[in-house]
Amino acid sequence: MKAICWMGKEKMSVEDVPDPKILNPRDAIIRITRTCICGSDLHLYNGFMPTMEQGDIVGHEFMGEVVEVGSGVNREKLKVGDRVVVPFTIACGNCFFCNEQLWSLCDNSNPNYWIAEEMMGNSPSGLFGYTHMMGGYAGGQAQYARVPFADVGPLKIPEGLSDEQVVFLSDIFPTGYMGAENCNIRPGDTVAIWGCGPVGLFAIKSAFLLGAERVIAIDRFPYRLQRAKEAGAETINYEQVDDLVQSLKDMTGSMGPDSCCDAVGMEAAGHTLPFMIDRAKQVMRLSFDRPNVFRQCIMACRKGGTISMPGVYGGLVDKIPLGQFMNKGLTLKTGQTHMMRYMKPLLELIEQHKIDPSFVISHRVSLDEAPEMYKTFRDKQDECTKVVIDPWAESKAA
Repeated sequence: MKAICWMGKEKMSVEDVPDPKILNPRDAIIRITRTCICGSDLHLYNGFMPTMEQGDIVGHEFMGEVVEVGSGVNREKLKVGDRVVVPFTIACGNCFFCNEQLWSLCDNSNPNYWIAEEMMGNSPSGLFGYTHMMGGYAGGQAQYARVPFADVGPLKIPEGLSDEQVVFLSDIFPTGYMGAENCNIRPGDTVAIWGCGPVGLFAIKSAFLLGAERVIAIDRFPYRLQRAKEAGAETINYEQVDDLVQSLKDMTGSMGPDSCCDAVGMEAAGHTLPFMIDRAKQVMRLSFDRPNVFRQCIMACRKGGTISMPGVYGGLVDKIPLGQFMNKGLTLKTGQTHMMRYMKPLLELIEQHKIDPSFVISHRVSLDEAPEMYKTFRDKQDECTKVVIDPWAESKAA
């Protein structure tokens, strides 16, 4: 089969690789019909995530048709012919954390848990296509994928919905929704969201669904800010204001937003001195992260407010205004998305026509065209918001 493989920093390549096989009785094989490039994949592309190996198949947002199931898969939950969306987190369904609905903290799905424990103290669940520290699982930017614990994660999709309407249930829609839910929104609240990429746009939509009266979206690219406006948000181009934190206070009667959402993560941009230091340390591989947005969230949020962090971070950070955080009595909620908690309820919202997630798509490409789209997506070229890949499509250049 064809698959997109990580070949080194800023090197993605389409390679011919062996088809996946059933390795465990609870496995299934999926023929992938749609897959996507996620903002988190850019951290791999830029070389900021450790434990990648040349030739690793990337991608964690995918869906398709079940073509084979292992002998231990519950056929009432999953069978050959089912059309499914696969969550990016892998969960066993039986451990303490799965039973607590903390699916992204599964204790049994990361065979390389010891690497994560050494680097982070504890291991989260395994992830598709996202470093050997997270399990070394082959990803879904391919024509087929092996899905472990297949009767736990994949969500069956009813007829009448297109792939493009539901593929984002694999990650960014639930991630944006959990990011908004973690804001502890009450009716009438004002929510500030940093980042108008796909997760930020879904966080905006979700904040309104959860009762926010105002959403203020922050970015620097006009086309992304325009998409945020179309989603109902007020916007700030942070490059066009002298003091972003003060601007947010001015818009909220000097109090600050009720909650602040960091939908950017480890590769935040900026122009402050702390950001310049972060950038230099990241280039020298002294740090994985640029926590510029997290600092701004702490400084902008009103007293007693909540900070939500769906953005991905990879390691240790410094220059965090911890005194402000403590003395303002803030709450921080974060974590990889507990996918199986959200996928079915959000599917119901799609079926009820309350949201059509395909609004974020800007580019549709074949596998052969996808490696070049990494640079396009990263560099915000051609007004790129979200790339969807058809693994079976002919290249337009062919």
